[in-house]
Amino acid sequence: GLNTFISDVFSGIITTPGPHQLACFRDDVVFLIYLYQRRIYPVSKSRSRDYGAPNRKKPKGKPHED
Repeated sequence: GLNTFISDVFSGIITTPGPHQLACFRDDVVFLIYLYQRRIYPVSKSRSRDYGAPNRKKPKGKPHED
């Protein structure tokens, strides 16, 4: 997000060619789509992690001392 913001600022301050300004705008659109999808499709907590390892819930009691 910070990189997108910085490129927009410099694209506005420094005279840049049209294709570069379009590329910055395209990056903004892609970033906004990413944020929108992240908001509407939350990560399922019951889903297994990478490589098929299940999510393990931490025990609620005190840890065992050996």
